[in-house]
Amino acid sequence: MFGAPQIVAILLLVQRGFEEIYSSANTKRLLAEGAREVGAGFYPVVAATHLGWIASLFLLISPNADIIWPLLALYLLLQVARYWVIGSLGRYWTHRIITLDGAPLVKRGPYRFINHPNYVITLVETLLLPLAFGAWGLALIMTAIWGSVLYYKISLEDAALASRREAAKDKSPG
Repeated sequence: MFGAPQIVAILLLVQRGFEEIYSSANTKRLLAEGAREVGAGFYPVVAATHLGWIASLFLLISPNADIIWPLLALYLLLQVARYWVIGSLGRYWTHRIITLDGAPLVKRGPYRFINHPNYVITLVETLLLPLAFGAWGLALIMTAIWGSVLYYKISLEDAALASRREAAKDKSPG
């Protein structure tokens, strides 16, 4: 039986599928320009965690679950922030950790405020969407799993960007 949680999971899968197409195009272009991938062996963990979260929404939430509309609205509003991140990174946005030596660090949009806004959004999304259907246990478990995966991914990303951040400091006045 299908209900709102299953429909939302399918829509989420379609959304992230379109994002993957955009990410793959950016990845291929950046690699062709001389960029390098960091943490390629860890990417399957990231992808499996993401797909696992979507599958858990589909399979583990009752089709008859009540919708908590304010939480669902907050989740939808968070999608605006998600696309603000993607738009801010533009041609540099990928699901993978791709770094192009000499490329400027993005300091516009949400990157003016924090280094990893996409991961903050991911954690809040992971918490909110199951909560919007009353699945608090799933929300807590998947957020904890994503938190540990993203903690490691951030360490890989920070290491990959360290030389570019240092170069940007050297070029800044003062």
